[in-house]
Amino acid sequence: MNVKVLLVEDDPNLGFVIKDNLEQKGYTVLLSTNGEDAFLEFNNNTVDLCVLDVMLPKKDGFSLAQQIRLTNKEVPILFITAKGMLEDKVAGFKSGGDDYLVKPFSMEELCLRLEVFLRRTKQANTNELKFQIGSYHFDFKNLKLHHPSGDKNLTEKEAHVLKLLCENRTRILKREEILKTVWGQDDYFMGRSLDVFISRLRKSLKEDRHIQITNFHGVGFKMETS
Repeated sequence: MNVKVLLVEDDPNLGFVIKDNLEQKGYTVLLSTNGEDAFLEFNNNTVDLCVLDVMLPKKDGFSLAQQIRLTNKEVPILFITAKGMLEDKVAGFKSGGDDYLVKPFSMEELCLRLEVFLRRTKQANTNELKFQIGSYHFDFKNLKLHHPSGDKNLTEKEAHVLKLLCENRTRILKREEILKTVWGQDDYFMGRSLDVFISRLRKSLKEDRHIQITNFHGVGFKMETS
């Protein structure tokens, strides 16, 4: 499969190194050095993955991600940045990002993160999983929530978290189980990002007041319909 990556990095040396390494792995890389040009590239190509620096000229990475999400809810977005503060990570997830890699990082780690995205995309394309959640119909394969009031598109990570909640309605789903299954790791920063995704899912399900995603503090979550 020819995987096309939109890489947005204004440091010419780092941009070259990442592009060269990804191309050696067989990826097709579209390299932009500012947010405005990157969005034009995104609109003019079918992109499978986005790797966005945060600090960019003309349009920063968070703003670019928000703009991408207005036209495409599913494409995975990975932020790369020198900013490792918790509030920056939370801002990244709120803007539509799926993962976050802090500089300096190894090319091996970057490639592994992208491979995780591709495996999940492949799984989403081969599964025919559908769930009824109150008055919502959840189509996991197509990352959609169907409701009489209108359909809602989900990001890939939102869909995976919701799928786990649907499959474990009879018990409390532990936080570490969600984090290891969806993010591949269990740490404090990922835990905070999970809270952001749970909040987004609650908003997506708000048309049915009988649906609750209950937070059992320090333990996990449980989705119930009363």
